[in-house]
Amino acid sequence: MTNPTASSGRWPHYTLVLLSIVYVFNFIDRQILVILQESIKADMGLSDSQLGLMTGFTFAIFYVSAGIPIARWADRSNRRNIVSWAIAIWSGMTALSGLAQNFWQMLLARIGVGIGEAGGSPPAHSMISDIYPAHQRGTALAFYSAAIYVGIMVGYLVGGWVDQHYGWRIAFFVVGIPGLLVALLVRFSITEPARGQHDSAPVGESTSLRETLNTLKSMRSFVFLAVGSGLASFSSYGSGNFMPSFLFRSHGMEPADIGILLAFGAGIGGGIGAFFAGWFADRIGKENKRWYAWIACVGQILAIPLGLLALYSENMILIALGIGGTTFFGIWYLGPVLAMAQTLVKPNMRAMTSAILFFILNLIGLGGGPLIAGIMSDLLASSYGTESLRYSLTVMAFSSLAAAACFWMASKYLVEDLKRQGS
Repeated sequence: MTNPTASSGRWPHYTLVLLSIVYVFNFIDRQILVILQESIKADMGLSDSQLGLMTGFTFAIFYVSAGIPIARWADRSNRRNIVSWAIAIWSGMTALSGLAQNFWQMLLARIGVGIGEAGGSPPAHSMISDIYPAHQRGTALAFYSAAIYVGIMVGYLVGGWVDQHYGWRIAFFVVGIPGLLVALLVRFSITEPARGQHDSAPVGESTSLRETLNTLKSMRSFVFLAVGSGLASFSSYGSGNFMPSFLFRSHGMEPADIGILLAFGAGIGGGIGAFFAGWFADRIGKENKRWYAWIACVGQILAIPLGLLALYSENMILIALGIGGTTFFGIWYLGPVLAMAQTLVKPNMRAMTSAILFFILNLIGLGGGPLIAGIMSDLLASSYGTESLRYSLTVMAFSSLAAAACFWMASKYLVEDLKRQGS
């Protein structure tokens, strides 16, 4: 059911908050494996390459592959119901991960999580873009994106503590089962918004994948924004997914302590950074939309020295500051990029555009980052032993330079592409 008045009063804010809570569970369930991976590795006798395959590449392949047909469905159907089913599926598969007895069973469970999570963000991005006008989308989508780090924070805190006191299997049940209740809340407490209610252009009929791809390929700003996002996430996923293992191996920290450090370093730093960048872009980008790309570019550059501080300092306070600062600046790209991607296209292309953006972002970042980091760590282990991760993650940090270059190039074409699309 579509309600044209769903954008009035407090309901858009309630919808945004609830969709953000869904995204919190998305990242709790996605990242819980990261804080548990040293215990799982010891229990199942896994290599770093297998961990990278399990936390990154295999998950990403199914996540991005399922995302496009689900987004096509979302551009034609009830997005609220799709989000509700999605969280129910990925939460159930997260809980089932606690029953895995070997690498292959765990891999299958994570594939299930990936397929479920593919139905979360594209419909949510489309809904948020329909309940907020263009000049507020950066802030709204940044608020939604900040949920990534709330989810990471909760996952690290709960996962690390439960793992240390009750074991990694119980941790999967603890974070998976509550998501089923959130699925019911989504289904019965929010309303499907009217498409394009804040846009001057007519909504039109749902477009095909080919038409959407052709539209996006014709806009050089989108291409650079998408590739830049992939390279930025290559660095953040590669480093982030192995940071708990690095702290355990190189600094001898216990899982609960790692969870606390990463929760308050990466969790708070990333959450504030994600919201700030979108809010700031909306404020200073009213007259010049290039600021949406420039902010993303600056964030990637500032993240590099702080990432190196986290990897090479022996002082735990400086390590925490380095982790927090890296995530604060490193996530500056997401809210502004999402806002521009949604504004560049017509309302009936938004879910599909989000899915294509996430296809590129996650294929490069989530698919490549952890896998390459794990392979490099295994290759360097014969020379550097337990310190191999330190040098592997150093290489990952410098992909941020390439991301910054892409965002700078996107700024050169953004205004022209927005005018061409009538935005």
